Amino acid sequence: MNQQPILGNISPLIPAGSDVEVAIAFYEKLGFSTIHKEGNPIRMAIVKRDTAEIFLVKNDYKQLAESTSLRIYVTNIEQLYQEFQSKGEEIIHPNGKLEAKPWGVKEFVVLDPVGVCITFYEPVN
Repeated sequence: MNQQPILGNISPLIPAGSDVEVAIAFYEKLGFSTIHKEGNPIRMAIVKRDTAEIFLVKNDYKQLAESTSLRIYVTNIEQLYQEFQSKGEEIIHPNGKLEAKPWGVKEFVVLDPVGVCITFYEPVN
């Protein structure tokens, strides 16, 4: 049997700033659960929601954080958008409101506390 390799989900390592606890609290507000913590004070944590998994790594190099971005595939993006809006804070970036894009997706943008850009998107079919 000659099985073709199949790639699965990716788990990016992203900078979490100098205080990983602040990053953890933010991602928990987005509905992620903390499934692992390492160090005292914490140097690394893994947060997960459904199949999206992110490694938060202590790193206070601000330029790295602000130039890091990731895209997370979502089903029922309107519900997720409403969920984040209902948190009462400005979780959604003012310039990243939910909208259909010319490349065939609906998407919106969130910036985490250190400036990592997270785009949530769903293909429009």
